[in-house]
Amino acid sequence: MAGARVERGPGRPRHEHVTGAVLSAVLELMTEQGLSAVTMDAVAARAGVSKPAIYRRWPGKHDLILAAAETRIGVLSVPDLGDFRAELRAVLDARLDVYRIPGTARVMAGLIAAVEEDGAVRGAYERYVSRTMGETRKILERGIARGDVRADVDVRAAATLVAAPLVYRLMIEQQVPDARFAADLADMIARAVGSRA
Repeated sequence: MAGARVERGPGRPRHEHVTGAVLSAVLELMTEQGLSAVTMDAVAARAGVSKPAIYRRWPGKHDLILAAAETRIGVLSVPDLGDFRAELRAVLDARLDVYRIPGTARVMAGLIAAVEEDGAVRGAYERYVSRTMGETRKILERGIARGDVRADVDVRAAATLVAAPLVYRLMIEQQVPDARFAADLADMIARAVGSRA
């Protein structure tokens, strides 16, 4: 019909579709074949997008890998439950849910390999780790403020203590951590950092 106006849809959903397709493609490639399979050509083909569409969002392969990893192993948010151990268990349970997804160990291995492969990505990787461990530091700080975590606890060291056993169980022992492991770990950490008062 002459003179009819065509309504254009919003641009955002297409952008989100491309972003989601690309990040999913990276995770699939890493899960199926490992880090070496993640090339811009392979990602573009798997996602069904152009390489320029990828480069507009991520300047390089390592930025893309970190962004994809963060969609799988990302930032948590735990409400104030009034008890450090309960909040700690919420963090551990959330990580267990992610570690149960097939291919997560391979994604983590790819992240570690990517950092060693290119020193330029180290800063971006450190920022990613800081974001993903942020909630653990937050619950420790909340626990100190409430008095159920000792005031002299090194928050960074304690946050590493929370993350390391899960990663070791998954990556080195090649076993998916289970609920019993998380419960035992929560008890041990709560005893280690808990207030004696």
